[in-house]
Amino acid sequence: MTGCQRRGRAPAGLTSGAFVLSVLLLAASCSGGARHAASAPPAASASPTAGSAIAAAAPNEPVHFSKAGWKTDFTRHSVDLREIDSGGPSRDGIPPLDKPAFLPVADGDAFLKDVEPVIAFEHNGDARAYPLQILIWHEIVNDTVGSLPVTVTFCPLCNTAIVFDRTLDGRVLDFGTTGNLRDSDLVMYDRQTESWWQQFAGEAIVGELTGKKLTYLPAAIVSWSQFKETYPQGEVLSRATGYDRPYGENPYAGYDNAADPPFLYNGSIDGRLLPKERVVTVAINDEAVAYPFNVLQKARVVNDTVGNEPVVIFWQKGTASALDGEVIAKSADIGSATVFSAAIDGRRLTFNAESGGFTDAESGSHWSVLGRATAGPLNGRQLQPVVHGNPFWFAAAAAYPKIRVFAP
Repeated sequence: MTGCQRRGRAPAGLTSGAFVLSVLLLAASCSGGARHAASAPPAASASPTAGSAIAAAAPNEPVHFSKAGWKTDFTRHSVDLREIDSGGPSRDGIPPLDKPAFLPVADGDAFLKDVEPVIAFEHNGDARAYPLQILIWHEIVNDTVGSLPVTVTFCPLCNTAIVFDRTLDGRVLDFGTTGNLRDSDLVMYDRQTESWWQQFAGEAIVGELTGKKLTYLPAAIVSWSQFKETYPQGEVLSRATGYDRPYGENPYAGYDNAADPPFLYNGSIDGRLLPKERVVTVAINDEAVAYPFNVLQKARVVNDTVGNEPVVIFWQKGTASALDGEVIAKSADIGSATVFSAAIDGRRLTFNAESGGFTDAESGSHWSVLGRATAGPLNGRQLQPVVHGNPFWFAAAAAYPKIRVFAP
């Protein structure tokens, strides 16, 4: 095992935060390997708080990150710059993937186990799986899916997997990692203006584009098996990234212990749930709701209304955590949770859990965790996916201070 492949749980006497920092610093120092060359919005939704007023920086304002080498306009920002912390790596020390290579689904079994988590995203019939075993080492993939330029992002410290339309005001942006965090969340930058963006909010918080927002696109963390079953003609991100990384290993082993405090998070923790308890977040029409995974594991399906819109949340076992064990494929089964509109053809459906999937009471059709009818009168129909996240509770509560916690 080389120094660039350090793994394992935090040693005795070392806090989880300090251990993660040592891993990040190590990853930054081992960032060798060839570098690659460089729509309509969804339904109105509640926006995460990232600040709104554009402030002028004080001349000698103390900050916790380096401004050296950046062309960023630091006089424009919507958050207190002191809220931004260095995570350890330098700019693109956690290297984004700019020219991702893909393989047919049939070839993915060579390096993926059925239980491994992937980000599933589909646009215009182009379905792609982005394995977290790869994203955990790169955090950003600049891609084009179904002719749509997108940025696929994953922040391990918040467990936030978010896909954005990367076209803004007619210009396609390319994103990289600043090496900095705010509220323990990835701070990205665009290469066109070097503005800094908060991942969870999808909002520029420093620089020329301060206040601008990217459009969220619906995506889900599901198992490789679930993706294959739904999209047999899809593609999967290849390990041929141009970088030497121990894909399949988890450099944050043990980080998802629900009771542990998050790394480099200076805000207060909402005590309604444990800090790193997994939740599903749904935000529509100025209402945000958190659905705890431990509730979903028992219910398996939740029919609810958010922002006056009918939604259904499915949960199904069989998806490993990316942040538990030293090897992702051998980590704890935390299941997958997905969100869809509960209306089809203008009719609201009511869903129930059944062995291996779900049924609706109105037509008796059978549905998969990815919202596709597999049998019955509606066979072949697809529920409209709803933008959602699977973050840790501390990140959801920080983004949505008035979030409702679902209770059955």
